[in-house]
Amino acid sequence: MIEGVVIIKNLFEKLGVFIESNTIPIILISLLLVLVAMQGAQGIEMKSGTDTFVEKTSQLFQDFDHLYQNIFGIEAIVVIVEDGQVSDPAALQAMDRFEHMTLSLPGVVGVQSATSVIKDANYKVNGEAALPEDDVELATLIRDYVPTTLMPDATHTLMYVEMAGSTSDEQKQEVLRELEVSVAMAEFPPDYNVVVTGEPAFMISMNNAMMSSMAVLLGLSVILMIVVLYLVFGHVRWRLMPLAIVLLGIIYTFGAMGYLEIPMTMVSMAAFPVLIGLGIDYAIQFHNRIEEELEQDGSPEAAVVNTIKHTGPAVLIALIITALGFFSLLTSSVPMIQDFAKLLLIGIVMCFLASLFVGVTVIYGLDHMQAIRKEKFAKLSLNGRSKSKASSSTQDTKPDLMERLLGRTTTFTLKHPFLVLSIALLTCTAGLVADTQVGIQTDTESFVPQDLPALIDLGHLSDITGGEDQFNIIIKTNNVADPELLQWMNEFAEHEVDSRSSILGAESMASVISSMNGGVIPDSEAEINALYDQMPAQQKERFMYGGNMLLLNLNIGDAMGGLGMEGIEVLIDVVEDDMVWMAPPPGVSATITGSNVVFTEVIGALTSGRVFMTYLGLGLVFGGLLLIYRDLLKALVPVITMFMVIGWSGGLMYLMGMDYTPMTATLGALILGVGSEYAVLMMERYFEEKEKGATPEEAMSKAGIKIGKAIITSGLTTLFGFCALVVSDFNMISSFGVITVIDVGLALFATFVIFPPVMVLLDNFREKRKAAKTLLDGSFENKELGTEIGTYGNEPGADAF
Repeated sequence: MIEGVVIIKNLFEKLGVFIESNTIPIILISLLLVLVAMQGAQGIEMKSGTDTFVEKTSQLFQDFDHLYQNIFGIEAIVVIVEDGQVSDPAALQAMDRFEHMTLSLPGVVGVQSATSVIKDANYKVNGEAALPEDDVELATLIRDYVPTTLMPDATHTLMYVEMAGSTSDEQKQEVLRELEVSVAMAEFPPDYNVVVTGEPAFMISMNNAMMSSMAVLLGLSVILMIVVLYLVFGHVRWRLMPLAIVLLGIIYTFGAMGYLEIPMTMVSMAAFPVLIGLGIDYAIQFHNRIEEELEQDGSPEAAVVNTIKHTGPAVLIALIITALGFFSLLTSSVPMIQDFAKLLLIGIVMCFLASLFVGVTVIYGLDHMQAIRKEKFAKLSLNGRSKSKASSSTQDTKPDLMERLLGRTTTFTLKHPFLVLSIALLTCTAGLVADTQVGIQTDTESFVPQDLPALIDLGHLSDITGGEDQFNIIIKTNNVADPELLQWMNEFAEHEVDSRSSILGAESMASVISSMNGGVIPDSEAEINALYDQMPAQQKERFMYGGNMLLLNLNIGDAMGGLGMEGIEVLIDVVEDDMVWMAPPPGVSATITGSNVVFTEVIGALTSGRVFMTYLGLGLVFGGLLLIYRDLLKALVPVITMFMVIGWSGGLMYLMGMDYTPMTATLGALILGVGSEYAVLMMERYFEEKEKGATPEEAMSKAGIKIGKAIITSGLTTLFGFCALVVSDFNMISSFGVITVIDVGLALFATFVIFPPVMVLLDNFREKRKAAKTLLDGSFENKELGTEIGTYGNEPGADAF
């Protein structure tokens, strides 16, 4: 393995020579790549559809998207007209104008409203497809024909603007914009309040608010990082340079997203604060090392080569281990988590390349320019006084406060290793136990700001209608006119409504046929087919597809607010059991689907898989380190350190009363990614100092002081960057920020408190075993040699010799 390390360092040394010799081309290429990245970023697409939650190849996706959304699915933006007598002819005329404008919009497939029902009824009664002018006649038609679903009471009426289930997010947003314009142009009476709401409107508003929030939070994150760099990274020149370098890496990442068609989702947006935190660490490590090399009276050229030679391999190994931690996220069955992982993997590579090539090159160039200015100034100085000052500045300075603190911390942990590790192990074990008691937040409405207008409007709609959540049961058959099948659908729906308090109603082709036939299902196929022929095409398409598929909708009201995700999951199981117990006729299959079914599966996959992803990440990190180093000690110590952090994190979440969310469920892998990097960098510097002849204790003290400042700087920069997320109005983002800040702090703590005693103890133990083995082997060899001499002395003629 030593030979492998030498080869890697030689390769990076050659890379350092190349970078030093090609500074201008590197800068020009990096600027050109910015233009290329900006072009690619134009192709980034914001997605929140089913394919971001469920694999397209899964049966769940096939049932919901292909069978329901594309065939039967209707999404409706709801317009509430309230605060006045909705039977007022002036209000109905305004609704009629609104409906005419809406039906002409691209993407709108129909509008359900009281006015359309009144006009249809007036055509049947009087032969006029228009709103009647007589108030008495109008009131009669409203009383006899308008259902309560469209006009719940005298002061509320609802208009459903329907779009196909396959409508894209961009089309929905365009329809929503046009509807808001149409409301203004319809000229409703001034006393009326008109609200545009519904699930599509809420999702669009939430996505827009989240994007705006993330943009503000990222800006605040950058400001906080600038403050930290000024306060902590003051021992180097151009202290804000790492931030510029990491932002360059983020630009490259945006470009790669566009070219690789990785969408922006609700979860992947959280990758950018993580990338800024990790990327700035790479930039700080290179920046810190080259400044250290430049202070040692070496030539700038040698400083570049030594920085790349020593820091490059260490940071590369840290990147590989970080990537292995993130790689576990790819095992998730949720596409948006997979996209999150892809974005993290691409981002850390881009930030590493930006730090390696651009960061070192820029600092080298700036130092070269500064040296030229100093040289000119020195020539103008009398008797070389400036030179003497310069030489005096290169003398060793006293350790600053941070160095003294790091030195004392390392000394304490090395003097009391068993005390430190015993406390750490006990608290970690307690944390792992407590983590099993941490709850899972599945109420999606709690993820968003409670004062979000779209959420308030959606809640108001739910208060009026009682909720509109549904289970959608897809029924496949060879004969949609089979009386036995329709009778089963009718009986099954009645059973569910009567037996399950959470199921409020049902609608299907069976209920339509029954209402058209006096409340009973006809006994013959001919009668059923005759009724099919009388139906409007739009009504038929709502519940029937071709000659082999029917739809049964079960209304579960505001199930998310009333039952919660766990309650919905139980209700799904109950309905599935009922379909087994009360089975459809032979040759008929029934499948339950719907947005609630899909979302329940997604939340379960996000949260239940977190433990597996965490321990898989630990295994991958351990295996990666073992493969890289071929050294059990070097593979084991960083994993032990991060395992402690995982335990502590779960314990703190339990003590703080926090719950896991779809975003925080990925934090186990993120802890591994962020924390293992600190441990690997510390370990690399420890063994570098040992190679120079230092004892394990001395090597750890020197490593803690020399690279500790850079790790503290990058860690605090990351931590304060995540602090910006804490102030988010979105509870899901805020909780992600809180837990990430805690975990980064714990990772830093473990790197300086747990890593040193574990490494030194195990390294000393290994050295003692090697020494004992060497001594034993030497004694064995001496014993064999003595035996040979004694035997030779007893041979004939030995005394004479």
